[in-house]
Amino acid sequence: MRAQREALLAVYQEVYADQLDDPFFAPDRFWERLESYAKWPGFSLVTLHHGGLVGYSLGYRLPPRSAWWRGFLGDVEPELLVEDGERTFAVTQLMVRPVFRRRGHACELHDALLSDRPEQRATLLVKPTNTPARTAYLSWGWEVFGQVRPFEDAPVYDALLRQLR
Repeated sequence: MRAQREALLAVYQEVYADQLDDPFFAPDRFWERLESYAKWPGFSLVTLHHGGLVGYSLGYRLPPRSAWWRGFLGDVEPELLVEDGERTFAVTQLMVRPVFRRRGHACELHDALLSDRPEQRATLLVKPTNTPARTAYLSWGWEVFGQVRPFEDAPVYDALLRQLR
């Protein structure tokens, strides 16, 4: 992953160009999160190249006592928010450079990331105002589960779930 650092950050900065002034979305902060994710069991990074890096998707298996659901806003059975280290795969990023969008690349990355996962379910967070991404996820079988504010300085996201098997 470190060998791809510059390319991964370039895509990130292009995708999040309009949010880079927000400290939560600063490239260095993103890279810190990415390095942290890479240490978790079940970490996976899928890239797509067409004469250069088009985009990527990544995630990891939620460990026991995961903080993923910290800041959860919703009314669900409490056991649905308890992780055992085997049940849930968290998709933390799915990015496609703007010039390559609306060509099926996001779906291709999504499917490649989730295709052989052994977990029972997957989760991801999406901004409620990100209509294109939210619409795509819902059309790919995801369901809104509640909302989460994962960090104090983070926005509130819709928490989505999808059964994997």
